[in-house]
Amino acid sequence: MTDSSPIAPRDKAEILALALPYIRKFHGKTMVIKYGGNAMTDPGLQADFAEDVVLLKLVGINPVVVHGGGPQIESALKRLGKKGEFIQGMRVTDAETMEVVEWVLAGQVQQDIVGLINQAGGKAVGLTGRDGAMIRARKLKMLDNQDPSREHDVGQVGDIVSVDPSVVRALQDDAFIPVITPIGFGDDNESYNINADVVAGKLAMVLAAEKLLLLTNTPGVLDKSGQLLTDLTAREIDGMFADGTLSGGMLPKIASALDAAKSGVASVHIIDGRVPHALLLEILTDQPFGTMIRSH
Repeated sequence: MTDSSPIAPRDKAEILALALPYIRKFHGKTMVIKYGGNAMTDPGLQADFAEDVVLLKLVGINPVVVHGGGPQIESALKRLGKKGEFIQGMRVTDAETMEVVEWVLAGQVQQDIVGLINQAGGKAVGLTGRDGAMIRARKLKMLDNQDPSREHDVGQVGDIVSVDPSVVRALQDDAFIPVITPIGFGDDNESYNINADVVAGKLAMVLAAEKLLLLTNTPGVLDKSGQLLTDLTAREIDGMFADGTLSGGMLPKIASALDAAKSGVASVHIIDGRVPHALLLEILTDQPFGTMIRSH
């Protein structure tokens, strides 16, 4: 339970003063935030997230939001009587499923987030990879984990070919907060469903973001005994892949985090989205609320 007892005015002033060096340090910098997990489905956490994003924008930081929506897609498919199929953790996306993904993610989920941020006093704008020809993609070639000579067909799941961030930059410069749906388009204008962590990682790279923040339903990266690791280097993570400490749903997250850290994003944070105001706590205080990954 979080303590919601009122804070004495003096303590409040102290807290605000502690945030000042971080506000100064990050003023004018871009931060890419992958929004997913409980933070996306719990109404209290949704409101906290929206307030955090608006506050970051108001103190001169440029937040860019990339969202997921697995549970929402799942429930829409169920309503249509379709069962979601996964291969190696990746959703198999046939043409009918792709239609559902587009209307759920780019319609309902994206617009909900835009509405929440606007309600909190921001000016959010929803985009997909088609807008401003931002995310070009091709069909993902998925090789079998056990037998690399075998390839799985996962349908309209995309691999990013290139990201053109000019539409995001134009919006940022005009005080808007971009909210991006991870759907790309191919040479024949076909749609591709892309892992949101991957899109967030690539965007952070091309925008030369100061931070990439990935909200998750875990406290961060845990070691074999379940202890939180607050600070990791790229080399330590490679070792954790090799010895099997890292597996499952964390794999795409960590892989994107690692790529971003190695490609010039100053720091990547995997943070617990179940903590109220986790974003502000991570960015504007010296208290670690998850795992920070550094390039070296």
